[in-house]
Amino acid sequence: MDPREPYGWSLGRAVFRLVLALIVGTAVVFATAPFFAFRALKAAARDGDAHALAELVDYRAVRDGLRPQVAAGPIAASAPPDIWSDPIGAVRRAIEPLTPTPSAVEPYLDTRGLYDLTRGYAPGNAPAEARGGFPRLRYWGPNRARFAIAAPGATAPVIFSFQRRDLFSWKLVQVRVPPPP
Repeated sequence: MDPREPYGWSLGRAVFRLVLALIVGTAVVFATAPFFAFRALKAAARDGDAHALAELVDYRAVRDGLRPQVAAGPIAASAPPDIWSDPIGAVRRAIEPLTPTPSAVEPYLDTRGLYDLTRGYAPGNAPAEARGGFPRLRYWGPNRARFAIAAPGATAPVIFSFQRRDLFSWKLVQVRVPPPP
């Protein structure tokens, strides 16, 4: 101990360094939490852990975002049928669902489909030994983060959007898939 320095100063420096290290450590964990959420999503999908996926994925939000992307065909640009000119067509349009059937979206949301997406492939199109690339950060904000991952030779990446739920927990809220070739 330095005789010129009172005992309190060296203890004060140690406490200051400890507090500074805690602040820096918390900031690093805060900033890297979305990456760990993506890795946890990929591992849970690979292992088929539906309970872990339920904690990591907001299925309603992801399903709502995927429906327009996987629709069977483009929406017709013509005017909807009129009750006066085409009553049968108007009734048919009223009782038909406006979105594709859930079976069109479900392959994207099961464990194998999510695992294929986290490697950059369309569900069911990934080779058995493909590991996938490293996710690239496209956007990071305090409450939202986006990652892009592309399969080798792909023209466009699959984009995952995560949203903060608690201080360090993130949930997948949107998946953007590339358009079919």
